Amino acid sequence: LIVAAGTGEFEAGISKNGQTREHALLAFTLGVKQLIVGVNKMDSSEPPYSEARYEEIKKEVSSYIKKIGYNPAAVAFVPISGWHGDNMLEASTNMPWFKGWKIERKEGNAEGKTLIDALDAILPPSRPTEKPLRLPLQDVYKIGGIGTVPVGRVET
Repeated sequence: LIVAAGTGEFEAGISKNGQTREHALLAFTLGVKQLIVGVNKMDSSEPPYSEARYEEIKKEVSSYIKKIGYNPAAVAFVPISGWHGDNMLEASTNMPWFKGWKIERKEGNAEGKTLIDALDAILPPSRPTEKPLRLPLQDVYKIGGIGTVPVGRVET
C-alpha cells in the first residue's frame, strides 16, 4: 500500500472516500494477508523528510488498517522517496531518524530498513496442492461460438 506524504495528498487519500482507504479495504477483502505500507514522497513533506509527518501518517494508517482487520504489528511501514530512491534498495542518508521497520507475526519476526527488505520478508502463501481441485465460481459467461466459460480462482 503506497501512501503519499505530501501536504494535502495524504489527507485526501485517507479521507472518507479516499483511495488509500479504498485500496487497503480492497486488499483485505480480496484476501491479501500480508501488507507493507510505503510512505512515499517523503522528499515533498513539510519540512522535507519529516519524522513527525511520517509518524503522523503511520499512526493514522495503523488505526485504519486495524479497523479493517490487519494487525499493525505485522505491517512494515517504510518512509520512501521513489523519485530520489530513498529507502528503496539502500538505507537513506536523508532520514537518519529512521532506524528501520520491525514486524511481529506468529510465523517469525522480521526487520529491515528498506522497501526491498520488506518485500523480501513477505512469506509465500501455502499452496495445498495435495488437496482436490476447488475452484469457487465468480461468474459464468456464455460466449457465442465458444460456449459457456466459468470464471473463478483456484483455491486448492
